[in-house]
Amino acid sequence: MTHSSLAVQVRRVEADLRQVLQPILDEQGLTMDHWRIIAVIGAEPGLGMSEIATAAVVAAASLTRHVDRLVAQGIVVRRIDPDDRRRAVAALSPRGEQYAARLRAAERTVTPIGLS
Repeated sequence: MTHSSLAVQVRRVEADLRQVLQPILDEQGLTMDHWRIIAVIGAEPGLGMSEIATAAVVAAASLTRHVDRLVAQGIVVRRIDPDDRRRAVAALSPRGEQYAARLRAAERTVTPIGLS
């Protein structure tokens, strides 16, 4: 069944992604918000916190809490930007790279039917 509404299609893909990814996220007590943050940091290491929040579609007010959790679990490393000492930047740790690879592989199994 194909729905003409983009909102319905997006929601269906989101539900399919959650079904595939949540068991892997549950291993670490993480959420889909965490996965979006990990995916953004993995794709563009060295982004600042506000850039990560925007790209991951996560409220800036909650990003620090989410990144703190990822840092505590050894998935993300956060450093002071050497070019701007007032700015923190983030990257995946080697453990984070492995975890992100598992999530990306699982994500690729979801077929976004109707979206092109």
